[in-house]
Amino acid sequence: MNRRKFINHLSSTATLPLLPDTFYTQVKKAETPALIKPPSLKPGDTIGLVTPATFLTETELRQAEEKLHTLGLKVYYSPNMLVRKGHLAGTDEQRAADLNQMFAQETVDGIWCGRGGYGSARILPLLDYDLIRHNPKPFIGYSDITSLHYGIHARTGLVTFHGPVAKEMLNPFAERYLREVLMEETSKIVYRYEAEDPAPVAPIKPAAVTAIENDQMQDMNRDIPRTITPGIAEGPLVGGNLSLVTALSGTSYDIDMRDKIVFLEDVGESPARLDRMLTQLLLTEDKLPSAAGVVLGIFTDCEPEDPEKSFSLREILFDRLSVLGVPVVYGLPFGHIKRNITLPFGVQARLDATAHTLTLLEKPVL
Repeated sequence: MNRRKFINHLSSTATLPLLPDTFYTQVKKAETPALIKPPSLKPGDTIGLVTPATFLTETELRQAEEKLHTLGLKVYYSPNMLVRKGHLAGTDEQRAADLNQMFAQETVDGIWCGRGGYGSARILPLLDYDLIRHNPKPFIGYSDITSLHYGIHARTGLVTFHGPVAKEMLNPFAERYLREVLMEETSKIVYRYEAEDPAPVAPIKPAAVTAIENDQMQDMNRDIPRTITPGIAEGPLVGGNLSLVTALSGTSYDIDMRDKIVFLEDVGESPARLDRMLTQLLLTEDKLPSAAGVVLGIFTDCEPEDPEKSFSLREILFDRLSVLGVPVVYGLPFGHIKRNITLPFGVQARLDATAHTLTLLEKPVL
């Protein structure tokens, strides 16, 4: 996610206090605690709506309420809901307090992030992880919310849910997967691309091919998904927005990728920046080199501004990830797209990169 572009487009600025050096002290990464599954959601349950990153407008708040009501859910939010501080939805203390409150409040059955944006990582040191561990609830969001999926799962073992944020209006595709994962007794959930999903990407192709080979490659890759490396792998699902996954690397909220199925997506990043981030994960022993498999979502708006002076998105993904020797597939329907599946963080799954499917091997909720 292109942070520089995001902040440059904000209409207001924040006065950011200086924090003591001890605030930034890194703690050695601990082993992830035992897996905790939250209760499923059901019609009539109350959702705590939170804004851990960028603020919601009143219009977006109404859209979020409408979506949750459509699912048969009630909505609760704190008086801080429409607070703004620069690009953030209030101070770090306010945003962290709201999230802690939602886990503590017995009348709240699940927690849904109103939007992403930027700022979730700032509140990681302020969350009450013992409170969260003892009050497991479904926690839903994506994009910048990746920071919270990482922090909460790393410190508590809670299964969280990488899925649509509340301000986005649900379509039947996204709603179907959300209900299957969180609200229904579905025995087997299989994620796969469907033809109606957008394909805002150029084809994967090796850097050097003949003109005839290039035409053939274009035909082969006109539709997504696309296998980068064939095969089948199993392991717990971890990942999220590539920019945040990389930014958290080496912190005390980091999660290693050893024997995991890693899912990644991003938006608004050039191929050169994606190259840098993927290379960082490739150079780290407990990251991509030790992963069981990689599932890539839709990388939106990630093509070069000048194709004559850059590799394409797909060339970078092929070049960086085909060297892993594990199953890798591009184009499953998650990321900054409308038809967005819901992925449970930490749950065992099977990736079939040849068949372009991802299957949950266990129920993500109780």
